[in-house]
Amino acid sequence: MNSASSRSRTLKTVGALGMAAATAVLMTGCGQSSDSATSAATSEAAKVVPQKQTTSPSASAQLTEDQQERKKVLDATKVTFDDAATTATGEVAGGKLVDLDLEGVDDDDNDQSPSPTGSGSPTGSASPTGSASPTGTGTSSPSASPGADGPVWAAEVAEKDGTVHTVRINAVDGKVIEARVDADQDADDKKQTADLLAQATQTPQQAAKVATEKKKGTVTSVALDDNEGNGVIWQVDVVGSDWKKTTFDVDAKNDTIVREETDKD
Repeated sequence: MNSASSRSRTLKTVGALGMAAATAVLMTGCGQSSDSATSAATSEAAKVVPQKQTTSPSASAQLTEDQQERKKVLDATKVTFDDAATTATGEVAGGKLVDLDLEGVDDDDNDQSPSPTGSGSPTGSASPTGSASPTGTGTSSPSASPGADGPVWAAEVAEKDGTVHTVRINAVDGKVIEARVDADQDADDKKQTADLLAQATQTPQQAAKVATEKKKGTVTSVALDDNEGNGVIWQVDVVGSDWKKTTFDVDAKNDTIVREETDKD
């Protein structure tokens, strides 16, 4: 009897150990299956969710069309406003600058935005270069991009009696492309131009300096205009490093800024 009881207890112990081992194996298997399923799900999710972009868009992709055009023209321009002004006035004995514009920069915008007076350029007619004058009544340039020979400075230089000459200068090498007397002038046009010049005691270079001290950048146009009967102004366009254009109306008698507007495009 004692021997049988001993064998019975031994068998029960072995059976219990076997069941425990089997349970452990089952639990381990379940854990591996769960881990494998989680790993597979994570792998599939990685295929669906795009990787985070670490590179930012290029600077040019963030610019508006107008800003890209300004950058294109100014990158090609080597002759500064000051140098172009000196060259232009040198073509007309005793001449004074009344308008200087870098063709291809906001020609369309200028055509659509009237000057404070709503009138034309000092000569009373559209810019003879075919581009819009900074005062905003000229016809737009056939192409807003630099031509085959590069960008061009278009100037209007007046004699003492108000006779206006058109001078076009290559903005890359500084050479004069064209210099001629404007044909579309009458006695009233000449008188208007002469009167504006007589009132302007500050030069366009001084007005440009005032504008660029307020906003760092490149001068792309300067034009003499009437300030709604309140004297005369130099209207100065400055393009900053962000390629946005700001227009300043600078009093032509005391160099104070009377208006400032930044183009949002």
